[in-house]
Amino acid sequence: MGKISYDPIKDRFARLIRNSRSLRRVFYFLLDLFFLRSWHIRRLLRRAGKRLDEQGEWAVLDAGCGFGQYDRFILAQFENARLVSVDIKTAYIDACRNYFEAEIASGSARFGIEDLVEMEKENQFDLILCVDVLEHIENDLTVIRNLVHALKPGGQLLMHSPSHLSEADSGGDEESFVGEHARPGYSKKDISEKYRKAGLSIDRVHYTYGPVGHLSWVISVKYPLILLNRIGMAGLLLLVVYYPIVLPGCLLMNLADLYTANRKGHGIYALGTHLPGQTGAKNGS
Repeated sequence: MGKISYDPIKDRFARLIRNSRSLRRVFYFLLDLFFLRSWHIRRLLRRAGKRLDEQGEWAVLDAGCGFGQYDRFILAQFENARLVSVDIKTAYIDACRNYFEAEIASGSARFGIEDLVEMEKENQFDLILCVDVLEHIENDLTVIRNLVHALKPGGQLLMHSPSHLSEADSGGDEESFVGEHARPGYSKKDISEKYRKAGLSIDRVHYTYGPVGHLSWVISVKYPLILLNRIGMAGLLLLVVYYPIVLPGCLLMNLADLYTANRKGHGIYALGTHLPGQTGAKNGS
């Protein structure tokens, strides 16, 4: 089958929605609807954010914000959240600054361009979110250490990534299904070891996109992306007919994955806490 490149498709959508608030809101809705990782991450954010919000003002970092999908969720859900959102891509940050203009003016949000490998923030955040970012970075342990260094004692790091099993989506090719990744993904053992090396205690490591969730992704995301890669945005016309047929079943499969203790899966998240005395070395291996 060969590789599928997400970035060119994402960049096309970014240009399409850049100057339209209404289109951007629709786009956020579709991301939350179709991508199972968003179901899991928003569920975890509700839990962590509720506890923090009850204690008063708290600081959250979105490390690799992309379109700002989770920024919108955080700012809408939690009145006491103070958001810092960074990405290495200028176009994403400029678009987010435009969309979140009111939140920036009120002081509840800041957006900046930053390379996570070089980040030097220290003791600033109660919660750090890093969704589908680490698999793109060769020096991932350095990034995890930088993020832990930016946490307050007792702060938590929540990451999501493809798992090591996502390599099966290459269809036997030498190259990963997703062309932009530095690695196929993480196993529970791998991400747990890197969390501990960085100075985090492990709260939970869980596989997402289990058998049912992965089938939903194949039907609702993988095949449509193959179509869009092959024939371009004209494929959207075919998807208008395709999705009403397959979407109800896919949503039920996503819901099932959300409440299933998957023994294996094509995605993985890890939640860890930075406890006093567990500092970890900021640099090195």
